[in-house]
Amino acid sequence: MTAQIDQFLKDYFKNSLYKVYQLAGDASARKYYRVIYEQDTYVLMSWEPFDPDKYPFISVLRHFEAAGVNVPKIKKIGAEVGMLLLEDLGDLTLERKFWESANQELSWDFYQKSLDEIIKIHTTATKLDKPTIAKEIMFDTAKFLWELNYAREHLIEGVLKFQLKDKVAAELQKTFTDIAERLHSEPKVICHRDYHSRNLMIKLDQVYVIDFQDARLGPIQYDLVSLLKDSYVDINDEYAEKMLNYYFDNTSFMQDRNMSREQFNVIYELQSVQRCFKACGSFASFMNARQDRRYLKYLNGTLKRVMKSLSQFPEYKVLLDVLIDAGAFDKNYERL
Repeated sequence: MTAQIDQFLKDYFKNSLYKVYQLAGDASARKYYRVIYEQDTYVLMSWEPFDPDKYPFISVLRHFEAAGVNVPKIKKIGAEVGMLLLEDLGDLTLERKFWESANQELSWDFYQKSLDEIIKIHTTATKLDKPTIAKEIMFDTAKFLWELNYAREHLIEGVLKFQLKDKVAAELQKTFTDIAERLHSEPKVICHRDYHSRNLMIKLDQVYVIDFQDARLGPIQYDLVSLLKDSYVDINDEYAEKMLNYYFDNTSFMQDRNMSREQFNVIYELQSVQRCFKACGSFASFMNARQDRRYLKYLNGTLKRVMKSLSQFPEYKVLLDVLIDAGAFDKNYERL
């Protein structure tokens, strides 16, 4: 524990009768600690100094909170030292609840509650007439295109070490641009951006949303793909369809935009190509940037999702061909 952390906590508790334990980090540069004081526990997030009026985490948290979304409560802000003291939501994630269930549908109560929270984000938070950074940035053509090229760089050229010929590279870029433009043209809501089972915590039988600082405007399909085609769990097609049906039974999004389920499904699969391919790029980048192999085991399953969705878009066959030629589907990534 640093002297800065010690002083920050002393200022809050007015004494030093607390204990601090560092928690396992996520894929970011932020550090997390559990703080125990008397009968209560807290989570301390430590990063770098920030402007509290412009800090995305605080801006989105306050907006979500105003929309009734379950998020951790802020106990103390230390902007000048880059620290936030938060309500402790415990260690039980939706991912753990899924794998603890003998049958995956036994996790339904918590997936239903997770869908309830994302419906609040897509509807109430989106309509809420308050300023938030989540409405100032969006998934547009440039952002979608950046994510696709990020995956190309880190997975295809990085981990797989596959060199694209100029003609194929040009065709692939044309495909990426077309995918990005189609997704950008869809109606937008506030998206969490990383709405998967590791960012959904269970406390006292309620689901809480975390890691929302990158929220931005985008298609509803983005978050639904993140949740239902999650790299960390293996949701079968029937279970995923049940969840989609619940989502549409409890939101008027389709009716408000005069969108058919068939139209939704096409964009859902297209978003699956983009979102899952980007996830593969992220897993590969951790290996390329810092030799972090922990996420390589998720590549095979996520790539299969990319392949399955790509099969519905013959016009984008070049991406499938590149992945096949690069040996993406046959690689034993855990042995790298």
